[in-house]
Amino acid sequence: MPLATPAQNAFRHQVLNPLKLRLFLLRRLPLAWLAGLRLVALTPEAASVTIRYQYLTQNPFRSIYFAALAMAAELASGIQAMLHTQGGGPVAMLVVGLQAEFTKKAVGLITFTCPDGAAIAAAVADSRATGEGRTVVGTSTGRDAAGDVVAVFRVTWSFKAKR
Repeated sequence: MPLATPAQNAFRHQVLNPLKLRLFLLRRLPLAWLAGLRLVALTPEAASVTIRYQYLTQNPFRSIYFAALAMAAELASGIQAMLHTQGGGPVAMLVVGLQAEFTKKAVGLITFTCPDGAAIAAAVADSRATGEGRTVVGTSTGRDAAGDVVAVFRVTWSFKAKR
């Protein structure tokens, strides 16, 4: 599905290239780079990010540390936000809230998916149209390899178009 603007197409092409994504993470999100986060899918509607249980992401209970899970969940919604702020003038974006629910021990490969691209795009477009700040909640659901939900994060994003 083609994106609305050439800037969004270019951004999507950049971050879906594994080498370019690693360089982006190293430059802009070094802890995400160290934790080994990977962007596995990005469309205008949804994004998926993986995190693996490993030495740098572990906690003393032999599972993935909650802060590492939060980082992956935030990136799943944040990469959507970055996609929808491309082109059309600068938009400031900021996390203003976070809620989390943990339902199962996170071990192995965990995939966080945020299907809220349409709501994020609407908030960004509304902020650009009105010049007012807008907030939207991006829900990132983390599933293990068996498809079981291990955690659900609700990240509240604030968007404000810059004049």
